[in-house]
Amino acid sequence: MDLKDLYRDVILDHNRQPRNFGPLSPADASADGHNPLCGDRLTVYLRLDGDTIRDVHFDGKGCAISVASASLMTEAVKGKDRRAIANLFEEVHATLTGDAATPPASLGKLAALSGVREFPARVKCASLCWHTLNAALAHECAPVTTE
Repeated sequence: MDLKDLYRDVILDHNRQPRNFGPLSPADASADGHNPLCGDRLTVYLRLDGDTIRDVHFDGKGCAISVASASLMTEAVKGKDRRAIANLFEEVHATLTGDAATPPASLGKLAALSGVREFPARVKCASLCWHTLNAALAHECAPVTTE
């Protein structure tokens, strides 16, 4: 099995059985995200302990890449503080939009999103949850739209 097959399997698994899916109650913060180009909509819910995410869930509907990305993101950010999340966001963004042949090992399962860069129109699908997470961390109540 080559790396592309492995990444595809990770995306399919997280789409079919998304982790941390459904509302989180009580939540300390939440934000809504929408990608009008494809109709993806999601809400990210956070339970915080100071600057650290103690629990995170997402809810909504979207394409396989959007759902898988949100599922992978929730697993990756649980237990991390804002600084670590900001660094992780930068690594994911660079992986989605850059031209590096191999994603950094520090991404772990998030490296599965690296194939999205081959389909520029789908980058917004993969990044919607990350922008929505940032909005929730900023305690913004306004919906997030990626255009």
